[in-house]
Amino acid sequence: MSEEFDDAQKQWLQGFVSGIEARKAADKLTARTSGAPVGEPIGPDALQQAAQDRAMAAGGKLVAEETAKRARHPLDRWDDLVGRAEAGQFPKGMDVFLTKYHGLFYVAPAENSFMCRLRIPNGILNAWQMRGLADAAEAFGGGYADVTTRANLQIREIPARHAVDLLLAVQDLGLTARGSGADNIRNITGSPTAGIDRQELYDTRPLCRAMHHYILNHREMYGLPRKFNIAFDGGGRVPVLEDTNDIGFVATEVTGGEGFEPGIYFRLQLGGITGHLDFAFETGVLLKPEECVPVAGAVVRAFAIHGDRTNRQKARLKYVIDRMGRDAFVAAVEKEHGAKLRRAAGAQVTARVLADKHGHIGVHRQKQPGLNYLGLVLPVGRVTSEQMCGIAEIAQRFGSGTIRLTVWQNLLISDVADRDIGVCVAAIAALGLGVEASAIRRGLVACTGNAGCKFAAANTKGHALKLADYLEVRLDIDTPINIHLTGCHHSCAQHYIGDIGLIAAKVERGEDSVEGYHVFIGGGAASTAEQAMAREYATSIAFDELPPLLERLLGAYLAHRQGPAESFFEFCRRHEIPVLRELAERAPVSALAA
Repeated sequence: MSEEFDDAQKQWLQGFVSGIEARKAADKLTARTSGAPVGEPIGPDALQQAAQDRAMAAGGKLVAEETAKRARHPLDRWDDLVGRAEAGQFPKGMDVFLTKYHGLFYVAPAENSFMCRLRIPNGILNAWQMRGLADAAEAFGGGYADVTTRANLQIREIPARHAVDLLLAVQDLGLTARGSGADNIRNITGSPTAGIDRQELYDTRPLCRAMHHYILNHREMYGLPRKFNIAFDGGGRVPVLEDTNDIGFVATEVTGGEGFEPGIYFRLQLGGITGHLDFAFETGVLLKPEECVPVAGAVVRAFAIHGDRTNRQKARLKYVIDRMGRDAFVAAVEKEHGAKLRRAAGAQVTARVLADKHGHIGVHRQKQPGLNYLGLVLPVGRVTSEQMCGIAEIAQRFGSGTIRLTVWQNLLISDVADRDIGVCVAAIAALGLGVEASAIRRGLVACTGNAGCKFAAANTKGHALKLADYLEVRLDIDTPINIHLTGCHHSCAQHYIGDIGLIAAKVERGEDSVEGYHVFIGGGAASTAEQAMAREYATSIAFDELPPLLERLLGAYLAHRQGPAESFFEFCRRHEIPVLRELAERAPVSALAA
């Protein structure tokens, strides 16, 4: 170093030269390890950007949502959320869509407010989390929450100024709303009775937890062309409707077979989307439990790569599989996974013990001696903040402090000792809830409806309760009937898999239009014995004409079923629709109808 420089200058120059050499070394390392040509997308969003590039290179035009995601990833817009909250403003235009990545849904014109949807893996909460959510709903929302058909919670009526307050309150409870809406993987569902079910093959809680955190910590899981659903069925009594999901994992016992070690495996199902009239298909792949999460990641990446970025109506996984073919898509999954997947051919597999789609209501024994789970009936899934606090208190005082949400919009309190069942039932009744309900009310499922959703054509929750009031005093139904009411084509209440499925429609009456429904019957899911899409029974029925129509239909079932053991599903599948209409026309309507 020249003597012309003083010590300070020498020190600066040494640091400057060292920085240049370090940069040269880093550039060489990057060139050696990345192998990416100039201009190729790199980084956590590369999968999404590369898929968009391919779509445009093929002559396609990105839909507006893809263009917005490409400009700046929605998860990088936190400061926008904070700024609008401070200004008391709701999002406009494309920002309404982008804000859903943070779990906030601006639901105008139905309500001039936000709805916040959470992520609760396997639908399981602690009592202190339930109490904290009740406080948050009271302070920042409408003072209630809705249980969803993904065993999740939604808090509604959130003013613009409290949007971030609500998100932070959720995060303080160890929960999150991140990625719960828009083009993301929705809440991970698992068996509601995981770990306590006497017939289960596998406790799904660790798998749901691992999948949940895999999504949160892999940015490419947020680069999808449309929404995505994943479910784990552990073989327990209460179904999780895994066959309606994009990915369904079904626990099964392998007792032998060439090349198979006996034990519990998971069957891989793909492509379920009942709103588009498809159940998930069996891929013929068997996975060990520890293989499920990485394979799910590979499926999601294959979907992100091959999904349609130019037509949102054809962007779900079902349409990717339809276009590529089942075998080709599984091969794409294997490419992303980096290994061939184990085929089930030759395995000796036991049949699944039948699930009970109404096993989520009432008092049921657990596999732990002397303990029980109590299934509470929530009227169309709604629960007030006061009731939430009461449920948390009961769960903590008499159980293990565990609360389990179900895809049937109800919840379970687990680990209640035999001696405490009576006092728990009494405490639940004091909250205005119960562990028993009529055969009609226990199977009632309804989406938000037009009271809180701009897409819905009818007040589904209000109509569901009115239907129950009407039918249960006129018919002596001795077997549970599932009635699903959904407000629009998005089919959030999955009307195609209900015993009776109702999708809202505007019905012309003179010069006006009134709220009404198209009626579908004979749907089912959760087991191969009852897996079927409901068939159209009647169209454009005004709501005031619907209760007597359903009374006649159910009356025909009671009069013509093959004994009390025949379910409504079986009765419907045994007859063609014209025959069912004729039987219903001959059925009397109760004198109470007047």
